[in-house]
Amino acid sequence: MATLAGAGRQAVGTSIGADRYERVLAGAAVVLLATILVALVKGQAQWARVPLVIWIHLATVLIALVLTPVMLLRPRGDALHRALGKVWVAAMFLTAAESFLVRTAHSGHFSFIHIISAYVVLAAPLIWWTARTHRIASHRRQVRGMVTGALLIAGFFTLPPFRLLGQWLTA
Repeated sequence: MATLAGAGRQAVGTSIGADRYERVLAGAAVVLLATILVALVKGQAQWARVPLVIWIHLATVLIALVLTPVMLLRPRGDALHRALGKVWVAAMFLTAAESFLVRTAHSGHFSFIHIISAYVVLAAPLIWWTARTHRIASHRRQVRGMVTGALLIAGFFTLPPFRLLGQWLTA
């Protein structure tokens, strides 16, 4: 019975290295980060017209994008991983929560991307909790899912030409 109670847990202090999928996710995060930075530089002339709510949204998502490859590729389970993980989870949570104030793309209405935001608001605390309680397999699955869907897929949906970053990118 004791083995069942510990199922899915890993000893504290041990590390799981990045697998191929996590390396792909890390690379995709770097590509998205670079693309957003290029768009920001190209749109510099229009920065003054961008509402504060958009800047806050961009700032929190940029923090998550910078930390994603670091978190996926470096050793896990140490104090730095835990500290950076808290920052990453907070950045993801704040990005999602704040996105409910960003509704300019659809005439003030919510878009389908807001469904992903609702997921992140609920799932981010679970990611922290699974790490805190050493449910490593669950934690890893949840992080990979959030990076895939909420960070990368939602992030690339900000790049079509009818969206702000997409306009700047193609300008």
